[in-house]
Amino acid sequence: MTNIHDIAKKSGYSAATVSRVLNNRKHVSTKARTVIEAVIREMDYAPNEIARDLSSGKSGRIGVILPHVAHPFFSQLLNGIISSAFSTPYQIVVLPSEYDRERELEYLEQLKRRAFDGIIFTSHGISLSELSRFVKYGPIVCCEDPGKAQVPAVYARRDMGYREAFFWLKAQGVLRPAFLFSRPYEKSATTRLTLDTYREIFGQMPPEHRVASQITTYEDGYRQTDNWLKSQAGRPDYDAVFSNGDTVAAGVLAAYQKWQLPPPLIIGQENELAGQLLGIPTIDHHLDKIGALAFRSVSENKPGAQVSLDSRFVLR
Repeated sequence: MTNIHDIAKKSGYSAATVSRVLNNRKHVSTKARTVIEAVIREMDYAPNEIARDLSSGKSGRIGVILPHVAHPFFSQLLNGIISSAFSTPYQIVVLPSEYDRERELEYLEQLKRRAFDGIIFTSHGISLSELSRFVKYGPIVCCEDPGKAQVPAVYARRDMGYREAFFWLKAQGVLRPAFLFSRPYEKSATTRLTLDTYREIFGQMPPEHRVASQITTYEDGYRQTDNWLKSQAGRPDYDAVFSNGDTVAAGVLAAYQKWQLPPPLIIGQENELAGQLLGIPTIDHHLDKIGALAFRSVSENKPGAQVSLDSRFVLR
């Protein structure tokens, strides 16, 4: 296999000069560059990218830890990250996690070994305190409010949108909303924030039978609503549904159409196309912007930076 010394020998220039040409460095005469480039083409030489990464100390890759893509929260964040990366030399590497702590730790160990120039956590199974131990090894950004954890973050102030939505529901006379979440209260900061904000405004937590988790898709929203309607003989004991996505909310609406019942007030999230077409009120968490800002924070290596955007309730 052709190597840098073969090119040096054939071109008549030193290996150091050939290296400067390969890495597009200065201090090479026009004549030398022309001759060396001609030899490179003639010998069909391709540089070893791994060796180049080791010599530069950079991988040119940013890892994005993604639990799944079933919910638009993650696809919208990823879209913002990739769109922002287009104008840079960085490659985006998707790192599937399924909230598995051990897998996420392995990704962090890879950051420590410089397999990545930085990592974006769209969500996580590992604790933030444990994650904070790896910040010294390279840029890390999480896409949620880190609270007291010393972790750089770009996130939505979700409580702002939740308060607006709950005050609106209360003004409509809603007293018994049902809730749809991706993960249960004890495992999800988002679920905790939603229900804690509800308790702050309504003065109590909803009963367990009005709270469902493991809901991420249209089909999940449809199935859960259909089950509620079956178990309550088409006379649900809730007077609104607070869902975790506009597509999920569309599934709720479809179940009511199947039962030929007038739907209650339904609120979605993420400002998706489904909500726009169906006229479902939603909460916009600005996920495309958050993804773009998270990429910028990692690629520009802004240590300790924490940026937040206020979520907003969109009434349709």
